[in-house]
Amino acid sequence: MSKDAPAGIEIRAVTEDELPLWDRAVARGFLRPHLDEGTDYRRLTFEPGRFLGAFDPHDPSRCVATFRSFDTELTMPGGALLPVDAITAVTVNSTHRRRGVLSRMMAQDLAAAKERGSAAAILIAAEHPIYGRYGFGPATRAHAWTVDLSRGGIRPDLPASGGRTDFVTMAEARKHGAELHERWRRTQPGAIGRSDTWWRLHHGDVTLPGYDWKEPFVALHRDAQGTVTGLIAYTVEDLWEANLPNCTLTVLDFLALDREAAVALWRLAFSVDWVRKVAIGNLGPDDLLPLLLTDPRAAVLGQDSSDFLWLRLLDVPAAFAARTYRAPGRLVLEVADPDGWAAGRWALEAAADGTGRCVPTEDDADLALDAAALASLHLGTGSAVRLAAAGLLTELTPGAADRADLVLRTAVQAWNPDLF
Repeated sequence: MSKDAPAGIEIRAVTEDELPLWDRAVARGFLRPHLDEGTDYRRLTFEPGRFLGAFDPHDPSRCVATFRSFDTELTMPGGALLPVDAITAVTVNSTHRRRGVLSRMMAQDLAAAKERGSAAAILIAAEHPIYGRYGFGPATRAHAWTVDLSRGGIRPDLPASGGRTDFVTMAEARKHGAELHERWRRTQPGAIGRSDTWWRLHHGDVTLPGYDWKEPFVALHRDAQGTVTGLIAYTVEDLWEANLPNCTLTVLDFLALDREAAVALWRLAFSVDWVRKVAIGNLGPDDLLPLLLTDPRAAVLGQDSSDFLWLRLLDVPAAFAARTYRAPGRLVLEVADPDGWAAGRWALEAAADGTGRCVPTEDDADLALDAAALASLHLGTGSAVRLAAAGLLTELTPGAADRADLVLRTAVQAWNPDLF
């Protein structure tokens, strides 16, 4: 128990019968009106022991903090799938903050995750300052774009796809989209799995009160052999000004296995009647979209571009052995971690064939950093040189930060499109 936690506050796994109470606490913690019980949806994701609640002894019937985790897989550079603990629904009522409640829930969950065999934990941070103290570091970025169609569209020199693009029903989107995503996520470092419940929620088969869903337009692209190679889901804001259309098309989901599928789907989005702007909330940092346009400046980076997926390493050897490396090299890392999961002196060794390992050593350290900085470097998104310049990493051997970037940085940057 945290020394700051008042005696008597109980943190425990909630039962299935307590889901209505827990659901109301989640809405309160995220400052959302509790429009109706979301118990039916919560039951679809319920796992005993994975829904935590905090209960005040002065009112045991009221849940004052929430925490949920579930197992998923995180795609590594090279395509391997790392088992991770995904953390979500983290709330603490404003009446019970600064009492160590979150620290206790986090410690309980991470210990259980390590025991289950999770090599790392992941989350989406609502606020940047919260999670670094628990050893999490930003590991992917989300790029939001707005494309002004008055400045042009897809380059005419790009060849037309040899396949076809068709609108589909929500049931077809769930079926073919899930199959497509399973293939796509193995090509994208930083991607995670999508459960059947994810597809049902995002395509209207189940509902969660307060989740503002309306049926999107969904189209699939198939190549010349009939294989699904791309998906786009979008809504259109029906806005007219002075009797002229000024509609914005908002892309909700975009998956493409190759450039041909991407070009075909963007051509569809850019050709919708009445649409003057296309808004995309989260594209990968390496996405080709601006370069596919006749005027790349028509794509403007939005203010919602930010860090997105956060990572916390629980098993350093397993996490580093799971990924591949672009260049051979050896670095010794001195990692500080008050919680102990990543603490120690580690030798990171990458071979010429792209394989690597991270093992305990007593050799002199080249770099000194904390668990959060190590997490930011693990998928290759963070730069050791930049972290050192910002005072978030200490270079003990001259040139070691530059060598770390050569070994750890990836050709395709890590990216995750999914909130959870």
